[in-house]
Amino acid sequence: MLRKLVPKKFWRWRKVFEKKESERMLVQNALDHAIELKERFVPKKGKVYSLSREEKEKMQAFVENQLRKGSI
Repeated sequence: MLRKLVPKKFWRWRKVFEKKESERMLVQNALDHAIELKERFVPKKGKVYSLSREEKEKMQAFVENQLRKGSI
């Protein structure tokens, strides 16, 4: 089934498209970096973009699943 969904040019990386692989947490490495915010930075409140009711439900289910797994 994976070969039907993933174009042939990406087959050599097929492992990253597998469900188990896509759900694992990445290991930190030396190339990771922090985003340093300016001292007086104040985040703006508000929605980045609006979601339909169905999209909100799917997003909430995703977040709850990630919390349950300890990913976030």
